[in-house]
Amino acid sequence: MTYTARDQWEQHFSDGRSFRQVGERERDLLAEHTPAPDGSGRALDVGCGTGELAAYLASLGYTVDACDFADSALARAREEHADVEGVRWLHLDIERDDPAPLHEDGYDLITLRLMYPFVQDRGRVLHGLGKRLRDGGALVVITPGAATTPEERRGIALDEDEIAVLAAGWETVERLDAEGLAVLVLRGACHADTRAVESWTDYLAVCSNDQAGHPEGS
Repeated sequence: MTYTARDQWEQHFSDGRSFRQVGERERDLLAEHTPAPDGSGRALDVGCGTGELAAYLASLGYTVDACDFADSALARAREEHADVEGVRWLHLDIERDDPAPLHEDGYDLITLRLMYPFVQDRGRVLHGLGKRLRDGGALVVITPGAATTPEERRGIALDEDEIAVLAAGWETVERLDAEGLAVLVLRGACHADTRAVESWTDYLAVCSNDQAGHPEGS
């Protein structure tokens, strides 16, 4: 399954299909490494699908903005988590839509679970999300790795080179494992102007000049 069009995702969720459920190991890692500040905080769940992760983040004490570009996914999320308080469901394409609905004061936690490989303009999206992190905040990418993903499903995973690019430009990087999924906890975004560089080589060079030290665990 490697969808490239919005109507394919709409059909996916309309048909009652979903994704791998959020596992206990994922939950434990998020609770341990990204607890809600002082028992509260604001989180953004990008590509929230049917809302399982957003509901869990709310249980940790976060006020959550959960966004997806598929109306059918959000309809299921609202129905399946109708009793969950503290989640705002947003119909938003993080790559193409006006980000005005997002909270203007930023977020303590931003999550992208099982959706980052589907992003087309990864550098711009990651840069934009990094700018929305509050001081001390974390961006967490949860993704399959190519090495453990069948070739026919390669499009849903990241290889080691792609993970290295993802990890570059952050002050600290923790790479954890959740039952075969890579969990990348990124802090301290490099705010290089990606419009002013022509390649990832240029981007990494700008970030390395802007940072003190190197990412941990990369």
